[in-house]
Amino acid sequence: MRIFRHYNDVPAEYRGAVVAIGNFDGVHRGHQALIAAAKRHAIACDAPLGVLAFEPHPQEFFRPSPESFRLTPFRAKAHLIAEQGVDAMYALAFDAEMAKMSAQEFVLDVLVKGLGVECVVVGADFQFGKGRAGNTTVLAYMGEMEGFSVDIFEPVSADGHDKISSTRIRDALKGGRPEEAAQLLGHWWTVESRVEHGDKRGRTIGFPTANMRLDHTLIPAYGIYAVRATVLEDDKPVATYDGVANFGIRPMFETQTPLLETFLFDFDGDLYGKHLAVALVAYIRPEAKFEGMDALKAGIAADSQAAREALKRPEPWTA
Repeated sequence: MRIFRHYNDVPAEYRGAVVAIGNFDGVHRGHQALIAAAKRHAIACDAPLGVLAFEPHPQEFFRPSPESFRLTPFRAKAHLIAEQGVDAMYALAFDAEMAKMSAQEFVLDVLVKGLGVECVVVGADFQFGKGRAGNTTVLAYMGEMEGFSVDIFEPVSADGHDKISSTRIRDALKGGRPEEAAQLLGHWWTVESRVEHGDKRGRTIGFPTANMRLDHTLIPAYGIYAVRATVLEDDKPVATYDGVANFGIRPMFETQTPLLETFLFDFDGDLYGKHLAVALVAYIRPEAKFEGMDALKAGIAADSQAAREALKRPEPWTA
């Protein structure tokens, strides 16, 4: 998948695409269905398949906050979109210039002159342009005038009632319900980061951990998780291990910045400096303060056994 950070001077082979437009935070089952609908159009008209998303997320521009709400930082989002068979991702900068662009200017400058779209696929609640003045009615009318088609995609529901949304997934993760989040996502919620040097205390008690900080992503519930961790080299998976992880501030040692500490089962090696993708599979318990190192060791052993059992369960989105 080619990634473009602009809409001007796009190579000819990536113009005239069928383009799905949205924020795609999490690339959940609803997003996947939207992209699949665009893919059907692309195959029918023998056109490239594209996805248009904004970086940063418009909410980060209009309502900046020290704590990120994002389910997928750009790197993770791009990986998930590429897995959907997309040819091009147009990751356009959402800045002051984009924010003041009217709905008409967005259609004419970005979609028509810039990308030369063949077809646009959007959700029924899609709004765009300054003040969110543009909607699907405006887009369909302008598409008819400018020579591209518009497909309005209805929301996907998880239980027949409520639509799948990034907000529901965030609530599930904040509430310590990673399996519910995964059922909505259609994949495990995963964080990627470089493994850092820690205090090496885990190594001294027989449970060495890979330590990672969660930057530019949502902070899930503190506690112990069953996890599945993949070692990455050049953005490609090398090996995957089951494990157990603690996310939080470690009540016994009181770290000021939340840390994800992952103990990999059946692994013996050095991960310092490597990129690790850790999927939160099941929530085992909240963080706890133990009365001494022996109690801590016994607690980690019990958590490890609980994690091994949890990791045997079927994937929730296939149930």
